[in-house]
Amino acid sequence: MTLYQPEPVEISTRMRPGEWTESSLEELVTTYRARILAMGAAVSEVVTEVVRNDDGSVAVSVAWNKGAYADEAEAGAPASGETTPGQAKTGSGAV
Repeated sequence: MTLYQPEPVEISTRMRPGEWTESSLEELVTTYRARILAMGAAVSEVVTEVVRNDDGSVAVSVAWNKGAYADEAEAGAPASGETTPGQAKTGSGAV
């Protein structure tokens, strides 16, 4: 029997203005996604959120949103042509 824990796994950070560039931000998101995928997440289960605040800071979160059951991800896989939650979202406002 395998222990299945449905809680999401998240890697996140906040960076102040001047601590990041577009290039370093892209590299950070790629690294976080690779770490979550290495843990066993399917691409469709990875949710990436990048929030750019008005003060120039940025909050980055990459999460493995596991389903309630181990086999739920297969049943809930998006149909061809649908957008998956693995695509980055951008926005502004406090996190």
